[in-house]
Amino acid sequence: MARGCTSSRRHTEAGALRVEFGGTCHRSPSLRPVSSSPSRPKLLRSGRGFTLLELMVVISIIMILVAIAVPMYNQSIIRSREAVLRQDLFTLRSVISQYTLDKQKAPQSLDDIIQAGYLRQIPNDPITGQTNWEVVQEDVLLAVDQQDPGISDVHSASNSNASDGTAYSSW
Repeated sequence: MARGCTSSRRHTEAGALRVEFGGTCHRSPSLRPVSSSPSRPKLLRSGRGFTLLELMVVISIIMILVAIAVPMYNQSIIRSREAVLRQDLFTLRSVISQYTLDKQKAPQSLDDIIQAGYLRQIPNDPITGQTNWEVVQEDVLLAVDQQDPGISDVHSASNSNASDGTAYSSW
């Protein structure tokens, strides 16, 4: 013990030994508690992980976010397919019109457009996933070449309805 200091030993409520020197109290780091308190293991146990209630709350929040995100994702996929369909129909109609003006007769099939070099390939219908476009034949009386009417328009072969309620085949 230090010179000139009086010391006394006491046990605290937590069981740690305290040594007082000269009227001031210092905790001795090298001394261990004499008895273990039953509340001490509970403190260690609660700090090691999550409770079931905390996990349930987090899982519930994640499920709510997923329930909101999935329909929005599906709707964006449908809108993007519809945008591709509109663009493909615009391109095909434009190419049919160019072919008709250049050759002075409408194409007999979509393959005529490819063979003439207007397109490299017929695009897939984004709704059906195939190149099964419905072609509309010209009216004989309105055709450029009335002896040999050809294609005047194309539509999607899908029987489904678009997000605005109209049929894809009517676009």
